[in-house]
Amino acid sequence: MSKSYSMTWDLESLFPGGSSSPELANFMEETERLTGALLERLRSAGDEQPSHTELTEWTSALQDILSRLREGESFIGCLTAQQTSDRRAVAWTEKIQTLSAKFRQAQDLYDAKIANVPDDRWEAWCSDPDRSAISFVLNERRDFAKEKLSPELEGLASELAVDGYHGWGEHYNTIVGRIAIPWEENGTAVTLSAGQAANKLDHPKSEVRDSMAAKWEEAWAEQSDLCSDTLNRLAGFRLKLYGLRGWEDPLREPLRINRMSRETLDAMWEATEGAIAPLTKYLQLKARRFGKDKVAWHDVDAPLSSVGETIAYDDAAELIIDAFEHFSPGMAALARRAFDDRWIEAEDRPGKRPGGFCTGLPRSRQTRIFMTYSGTPGNVSTLAHELGHAYHGYLVDGLQPMAQEYAMNVAETASTFAEVLVSDALLKRAASDEEKLSLLDDRLQRAVAFCMNIRARFLFETRFYDRRKAGMLEADELGKMMVEAQKEAFGDSLSSWHPNFWAAKLHFYLTDVPFYNFPYTFGYLFSTGLVAVAEKEGESFRDRYDALLRDTGVMTVEQLASHHLGVRLDEPDFWRAAVERVIADVDAFSELAE
Repeated sequence: MSKSYSMTWDLESLFPGGSSSPELANFMEETERLTGALLERLRSAGDEQPSHTELTEWTSALQDILSRLREGESFIGCLTAQQTSDRRAVAWTEKIQTLSAKFRQAQDLYDAKIANVPDDRWEAWCSDPDRSAISFVLNERRDFAKEKLSPELEGLASELAVDGYHGWGEHYNTIVGRIAIPWEENGTAVTLSAGQAANKLDHPKSEVRDSMAAKWEEAWAEQSDLCSDTLNRLAGFRLKLYGLRGWEDPLREPLRINRMSRETLDAMWEATEGAIAPLTKYLQLKARRFGKDKVAWHDVDAPLSSVGETIAYDDAAELIIDAFEHFSPGMAALARRAFDDRWIEAEDRPGKRPGGFCTGLPRSRQTRIFMTYSGTPGNVSTLAHELGHAYHGYLVDGLQPMAQEYAMNVAETASTFAEVLVSDALLKRAASDEEKLSLLDDRLQRAVAFCMNIRARFLFETRFYDRRKAGMLEADELGKMMVEAQKEAFGDSLSSWHPNFWAAKLHFYLTDVPFYNFPYTFGYLFSTGLVAVAEKEGESFRDRYDALLRDTGVMTVEQLASHHLGVRLDEPDFWRAAVERVIADVDAFSELAE
């Protein structure tokens, strides 16, 4: 009998009282004081060469504030996600963004000062054992400072971004809160939030999907003017700032943030083109099972069975823990703790933000996971995905704060690897061909998402930024561009498209990481390659996997792959091998479906 797990998370043990927490107020007040003190020390230091003592004190203060801000951002993000109408939480969001802007000013001053330290003095200071663990990050910051504006101008941009750039990003949450979709549940009229409505888009019954898809498109079309204003302002801010820095390519910043080269990105996308034909075959076979010539956009993630398997939350928890256990007892122990200690918010209720995330609280040395669970296999995959993030956070826990700052692409590696572990475990114990077919369908849905859907997002956003340089784009134009990108990425495999996907998708509105798309495909294919290595090596790979994840904050992706796997990522061979594994799933699906 399965253990019973709570579907609501525990935030009270972090800061009692939620958005009205006195502890949160005190914590943020102290963080603001420390940030102001550091900023003042850096400003008053003048143009003289800093002493080793000053460099050490500044670095220590910077890392302390960094961990405090991560703690505050994570907690406040949880508050706004669990209840979009929590206006106090929204006010805290503005507060943390203002404080983060001040912290970025301190960072910019710090970076400018270390950039001017002579090489011999810099190398001597970095060689100290206390700094060697973060020397990669320190050198990275020093080099990047030479490509940016003066500290005064970078600080001004950060300050103006609070009510400008980041303010527009937060406006998405306001728009989401306006989405209210009329629905009928068991003969009763209800109103669904965006998060609840999204779960209906992959409902096992075609008529439910069709009905919700129409309502979903209509709901976002009604908000499309607000969304287009928001998206245009976000891109406009970025492009103007990039122009002032002398950056012509809008991908320059996201590639640097993800610590990867343009050659690696191009090699990855080149390899994904080889997946289009096999995945088109899979979608054709799926359409045949649905009695259609082609699947619609909203059919792609639908289960094959018209009845649809519903997996209880408690059963999903045990499935995930067991699958993790076969690869790594440590990974299973972390997942068990997340369920037992109520780190996960999974309840299906009104007022929640759509989507899912995992956020770390470095000072509490805990994690929180957010999603809306309705019992689909896709929900189980999402839960495993976010727990993969949690395990990654656990592995870097205890490292210096700067060494914990790994990029999104390698973060998606750990999460996608966790998904594959759960999928493989389920396939091995499937009792029938029909069950195997359903499980293969679930993992091929993810292949479509990462190799086709994400590529469509990348194509759309790349072209949008190119055209935005000439001026604002209207909602209708954005819809046409979205459909063009979807058709190119999916080939001729779908019967309908999602013109307002650009409006509905949160990822286009995030301000921390521009181009919040290609890192997902990187993570998916990189983790696919890691799974192949794990299968070949067995238990001995476990320690190497953990070591790779621990190094994600102190190496480029090319260095990680070379050091831990002995492969090159800026050439297509590794990526093609990963795509071959995807094609093998299509072949297995085809054999069972035909």
